[in-house]
Amino acid sequence: MSTGQHEDIAKVKWAEKEIILIGTAHISKESVELVSKTIRRERPDHVCVELDQRRYKAISQKDRFEQLDIKNIIKKKQLTTLMANLILSSYQKKLGEKMGVLPGTELIEAAKVAEEQGIPLVLCDRDVRVTLLRAWRLTPFWRKGKLMASLVMSLFDDTEITEEKLSQLKKSDVVSELMAELGQAMPELKNVLIDERDTYLSEKIKQVEGRKIVAVVGKGHLEGIKKALGEDRHEQMEEISNVPPLSPAWKVAGWVIPGVIVGAITLIAWNRGMQVAGDNVMYWILANGVACALGAIAALAHPATIATAFLAAPITSLTPVIGAGYVTAFVQAVMQPPLVKEIQNASKDMGSLKGWWKNNLLKVFLAFLLPGIGSMVGTWLGGYRIISNLFPG
Repeated sequence: MSTGQHEDIAKVKWAEKEIILIGTAHISKESVELVSKTIRRERPDHVCVELDQRRYKAISQKDRFEQLDIKNIIKKKQLTTLMANLILSSYQKKLGEKMGVLPGTELIEAAKVAEEQGIPLVLCDRDVRVTLLRAWRLTPFWRKGKLMASLVMSLFDDTEITEEKLSQLKKSDVVSELMAELGQAMPELKNVLIDERDTYLSEKIKQVEGRKIVAVVGKGHLEGIKKALGEDRHEQMEEISNVPPLSPAWKVAGWVIPGVIVGAITLIAWNRGMQVAGDNVMYWILANGVACALGAIAALAHPATIATAFLAAPITSLTPVIGAGYVTAFVQAVMQPPLVKEIQNASKDMGSLKGWWKNNLLKVFLAFLLPGIGSMVGTWLGGYRIISNLFPG
């Protein structure tokens, strides 16, 4: 394998193929022009882009939001994945507005030029859902909160961007920079979001037919892909293409709290009578129901959502199968479904506190998060009271 590089282009010889890597910034006009000129000049057999099918549709189809079925997303328990996608989209869009270029324009330009030139387009990135779920599953429990806090804080970062910073952003892959910053505090996150995808992209590029291939990737991946192309990593593909299963310990832990609560109430009934046991059951219902309902009220949810929160929490707290937040989010989506315009504006509205309560899609997120937090608080309050009553002073 031999390599040659000029500015943001790296030429790599692998087997009988000439692979031309173009490192881009996702919000740079210069990157858009570079992609267009390079594809037209090189006339490759295939053009690869750092996109999966889902992300390609997300940035190429103007009517994609009309097809969003929020209720189905909730049923499949993909609400957190959608929220993480919107947060990253909001981060990019905020910078893109300052740069005058929509995020991912250079990737769409690659697809457009390839179509004009009659060159097949290949989507080489890993499914974004697999990437996000692997990142979440492989992040230690005590760091998950830090991860969520870092992502949310990026939404409200109003730091003024200087001309010098703008110039720097034009020469970098902003998403990779954000991930790299998170990776310094959480190495396992960088491994999933950057290193694994370097491997995945390089192996997919190798599989593309033809003697000359142009691959458009973020600058943050350029060096990693060059290195990976020189190594045989195909045996890693099966592992990094799948979401790791939940540990059996987590499955067992999910039933521990319900088991303890039900067992404690049973012992109270045996030792102190049904009246006392009934009082503890009522406390459990009120602690969970009221705390969860208060979360729904804080989300300014529909009255039906608030009522559902009160009724559902005492039951969902006793099963790991479904959380109260998914139930309340579904009811909120049914009672106040987001309009197409609200879905289109979601990533922008995320940047202000007012926007979260004004936009019906974001209100579904709030109706998922806040009642869920309330349910957890209610579970601990109710559980503490019941366990205490096992050992009366």
